[in-house]
Amino acid sequence: MGHRVLRDLGGRTLTVIASGAITSFRMGGIGAPGAILFCAVVLIFFALGFTAMSKSVRNAGAFYAYVSRGMGKPFGLGVSSVTVFAYISLVISFYGFIGFFAQFTFKELLHIDLPWGVWSLIAVAIVAFLGYRKIDVGAKVLAVLLTLEVGILLVLAVAAIANGGPEPWSLASFEPKNVFFATGAGALFVMGFGAYLGFESTAIYAEEAKRPERTIPRATIISVAFLGLFYAFTFWILTVAFGANGVVEMARSDAFETMVITGTGDLAGAWAAFVMKILIVTSFFACLLSFHNACTRYLYSLGREGLLPRVLGRTSRTSQSPAVASLTLSGFSAIGVLVAIVLNADPFLGLALWTYATGVQGLVFAQAMTAIAVVCYFLRDRRGHSVWRVTIAPILGAIGLVVGFILIATNFDVVTGLQGPINQILLLPTPILFIGGIIVALVLKARKPAYYAGLTESVQVVPLDDSGWDASADEDRDSVGAHSAQ
Repeated sequence: MGHRVLRDLGGRTLTVIASGAITSFRMGGIGAPGAILFCAVVLIFFALGFTAMSKSVRNAGAFYAYVSRGMGKPFGLGVSSVTVFAYISLVISFYGFIGFFAQFTFKELLHIDLPWGVWSLIAVAIVAFLGYRKIDVGAKVLAVLLTLEVGILLVLAVAAIANGGPEPWSLASFEPKNVFFATGAGALFVMGFGAYLGFESTAIYAEEAKRPERTIPRATIISVAFLGLFYAFTFWILTVAFGANGVVEMARSDAFETMVITGTGDLAGAWAAFVMKILIVTSFFACLLSFHNACTRYLYSLGREGLLPRVLGRTSRTSQSPAVASLTLSGFSAIGVLVAIVLNADPFLGLALWTYATGVQGLVFAQAMTAIAVVCYFLRDRRGHSVWRVTIAPILGAIGLVVGFILIATNFDVVTGLQGPINQILLLPTPILFIGGIIVALVLKARKPAYYAGLTESVQVVPLDDSGWDASADEDRDSVGAHSAQ
């Protein structure tokens, strides 16, 4: 369990540095390293209580199931709507990122000059194929990618420290005034919380874990703690490599998208820049696979429960993969890319950034609601856990997430780089979907009480095959929903 989650999260290490760190410095200022460290601490507090529920809640719906248990099913359905929309937005955003970096990399290295949209659609096709066959096939290479990405970033770190940088080393990145009270604080927290998106996959995999009460907490906390320290260190290394003032100036220049590659080449040599160009593309592709996998599981879980069309809850008879949910998500992704192509949008600033910001704010909202639900769940009965783990830590996590969400929402124009009412429009799906989910739940409770009573029940699964999915036939899956509807 631990290696799988760290592999899924860490497989996108370079994407966080190449896009997230630079965007943080560009829009939020020098406080990016401090913000990402703060976000890790908040999520660890949240995770302590969140994972304590893993023994009681074994459902691939994660936030949906946890909020339902802690605050009631209407709130759970509201959060599920927000979460699915947020994940779809994030998946689409990564097609913009990979299109941009693939166009740049293949043009530089192989002299293949194709529009970014072509590379994005190629990625859609590959992910669709892997998802239909067995989505976890792609996950097998993430451990190798993580090792290579950490390695090339350590090369950059050693070169920057040895070189000394153009300015004296500074810890200004960790000062509260540059983190919480900066003009672009919202951008800092979008990128900060965004770096850890998917950490709840430990709960998504709970149905498959042999001892979830032990493996899930350990996997979650180790993963977030390791990545928090590594990200904060690497973000800070960029202030050494470019200077505390220089890194912000460079991030706000026209060449900001490739400044990490440029800096690596200047400090460590052309070979290092060459390797980084390749790894950035593979890292974004690995990121796509893991997010596609997580979003597919949400669609699959909600389809299995009948909250979305039941066809989404069906698996392939040949590969036992959630084929319908996976192909549906690929269809949404292709539409998003095609719309951006028709509108002649910039892949980085015109597609990836605002869809990413929209997805992050939705998931931070879902995380905050889940943190509150954890507190409510254990207030009734601590179930043998300490006050610290199931009360104090979740409260601290909830406060941190609520503050983060407020900073994101109130500074959303800085985050997206867009001006005018479009920012409010991008924020609207979160409250609309949340309230809409609550209304749907109340209607179900009134009209289909037996079906409503069966929602979010823990699912017993048969032993797994290598794909990470149970090998039962489709009718066994459907029996869960049929039982609920009786």
